[in-house]
Amino acid sequence: MKSFFVSAALVAAADALVARDSPCCFHLTASGGPGGVVGQLSDGQNRIGQGLPGAQYCIDSKGGLTDGNGRGCILTPPTTQFQCDQGASPTDGFSVGCDGKLSIKGNTDFKSCPTGDNGGYNIYTTAPAGQGGCVSVTLSADNCKSGCPAPAPAPAPTPKTCPAALTGAYEYPHLIVPVDSKQPDKAFGTSYNGTITSSVSSLFNFDIPSSDSGKTCSLVFLFPEQKNLETSSFDFSGAGGVDFTMLKGTASSSTTYNNKPGVATDYGVTKVAPGTSSVVATFPCPAGSAIGFGLSASDGTMLSYFQDYNPSP
Repeated sequence: MKSFFVSAALVAAADALVARDSPCCFHLTASGGPGGVVGQLSDGQNRIGQGLPGAQYCIDSKGGLTDGNGRGCILTPPTTQFQCDQGASPTDGFSVGCDGKLSIKGNTDFKSCPTGDNGGYNIYTTAPAGQGGCVSVTLSADNCKSGCPAPAPAPAPTPKTCPAALTGAYEYPHLIVPVDSKQPDKAFGTSYNGTITSSVSSLFNFDIPSSDSGKTCSLVFLFPEQKNLETSSFDFSGAGGVDFTMLKGTASSSTTYNNKPGVATDYGVTKVAPGTSSVVATFPCPAGSAIGFGLSASDGTMLSYFQDYNPSP
């Protein structure tokens, strides 16, 4: 089963980040400026260069990092320097993308600034005021990545069962986050499933390429019958009412029901059922930016499905 945001022919599909129940460990390599292995000083400062050996970092289910000495990794206020301190509680919100890039709350752009100490560079999320020589870098992990899904092949010109055909380029979601009104301050993190119940709704993020400038995008929801699915499955009950909304911002792994983005446009309730497909809305593509959508249940509907990226049957 799959929902799609199709760009000039956008699409909601497989999650790009990995939710983890136990710590996973990795090393980091910087690229884009003064590249190289990310090591540490004895006090836990993370450094690029200086011939330091690669440091180990472990990520937990909340996106918190600890180093190989068990120190919590933080963004030191007010400079946002990335370092690991003994006794510190890790800063939540880090994640390793399917391509291995480290991000903090979805941002993969870090700043590397010279220290004047044997060619070493400190790492920040924001370059300190008045600090010269800072450049943007990305940090890539050598483990804990899932591998990005292969691009889905173009669908057949005449689909057999789904009238809302994906006849052009499409996008699947890079993040799916459930939120629960009964647990309004709990962050459930990322998910491979879209789930809606009387209290649970799901938020979907899409990254729209700059090449879609000037095109029209469509939000498409495809609901094949179970017998036609290759790797997906679903649980479904109720009248099939699903309320689709465009959000004022995007979700992150720390999003909760209470801090989720507000609604920009409510597209109303669409009736869904196995064997049907729906074009929920069309609008100018927000090229070069990320966009968020929400799905919530209506009329006693319960739906939970694995977000598939295989071609629609």
